[in-house]
Formats: sequence, structure tokens, C-alpha cells
Amino acid sequence: MLKKPKAIVMDIDGTLVDSVPDLAFCTDAMMEQLGLPPRGETKVRQWVGNGVERLIKRALVDNLDGEPEKSLYQKAEPIFLTLYQENTSKRSQLYPGVKEGLAWLKSQEYRLSSVTNKAAQFTHPLLKELGIIDYFEMIVSGDTLPEKKPHPAQLLHTANFFGIPPEKALMVGDSISDVKAARAAGFQIICLSYGYNHGKDIRDSHPDAVIDSLFEIKDLLNPAV
Repeated sequence: MLKKPKAIVMDIDGTLVDSVPDLAFCTDAMMEQLGLPPRGETKVRQWVGNGVERLIKRALVDNLDGEPEKSLYQKAEPIFLTLYQENTSKRSQLYPGVKEGLAWLKSQEYRLSSVTNKAAQFTHPLLKELGIIDYFEMIVSGDTLPEKKPHPAQLLHTANFFGIPPEKALMVGDSISDVKAARAAGFQIICLSYGYNHGKDIRDSHPDAVIDSLFEIKDLLNPAV
């Protein structure tokens, strides 16, 4: 059973936003500029979730693991960053139920923040363009702190901001990285079934609950209604 939290921390990519269409466009455009074959949206969907640096490296080696030559990465990174700066939210969309779920949480006076491994220069425009930035009191991006998920630092930072102990906080995510971060921080964790988890069923990571739409969170937090 979930304990009613005092604050809720939400991942963005794969949880609130399907950002893969933009990321895949930028990945393939980068590969074209490098004279390398495109990777396609299906592969990119398996690779996202650990920040732009890992996505670029995975595209260059065409694999979830492995490291490209340093000189190739140094050439690729600025190309991708320029492309993504111009294509942060052109194709990305909110998942069904996200706005309804956020609105319900706000109506119940939950304090909300977002925590992502995406850099701030991309996070803030994305949330603003998709019309959900005002739901969050705090936004912790991948470059806000020295560490990012699955390290617990970002989550502990938000608990400190809200002035609550970690056990009074709830993480909402979609990946094993989110589960690991939440467990390490002492947060409860709910996961969305549809997100970016490198092709693996998030249930195998044993979050406290799995839902198919953010709007379903009302049934977990207010089951009597």
C-alpha cells in the first residue's frame, strides 16, 4: 500500500513526454552529417533515458553499451546539441492522461517537482512549449547537480527543497534508473507502463505500483473515491 506523500517528483522523458520523435530526428540528422547510417526511431526508443551523452554514444556505436572513439564523439556532440536546441519540442507530445493527472494532483494540493537527466537548456523549453511548466514548483535537470539518476542526489535535493523526509516523497518515473534512484533516496516509486526502459518490462524492476496513465494516480492516492 502506498503512503500518502507530501510531495511528488516526476521524471519527464518517457513519463510525461514522448520525446523520442525529436530525439530520433536529431540522431539521424547527426549521423547524416557525420556520413554514417541512420539509426531510426525504433532503436532510439531503446536507447534514451540516461541523458544526451549516452544517447549520442549509443548511436555512434549502434548499441546500448560501448564507447565510440573519443574524437568521433567530440565531433558528434556539438552537431547533436545544435540540432536538439532547434528541435526540442517540434515532434514531442504529452502522453495521454498527463495534463489530466497533473491537474488532479494540483487540485489535491500536492507539491510537484520534476527531475530529469536532460540538461536545463532543453528541459525548460520543452515543459514550457508543452504547457506544463507551471505545474512544477521546482525543476531539477541533468546539469543542476554533479550527479544525476540513478544516483539519489537529485531526489534528495528535492526532498530538502520541500522540507520533508524522503519517506514522505513519491517518485513517478518509467525506467529502472528511476526505480534505483527512488530506492537509494528512500522515496516511494510509481512507474508508467509505457516509458523508456530499454525494451524491458518495468514491472521486473519492482516499483511500488505500475499505472498505464498518469491520471490513474488518483486511484492509488485517493482509492476511496
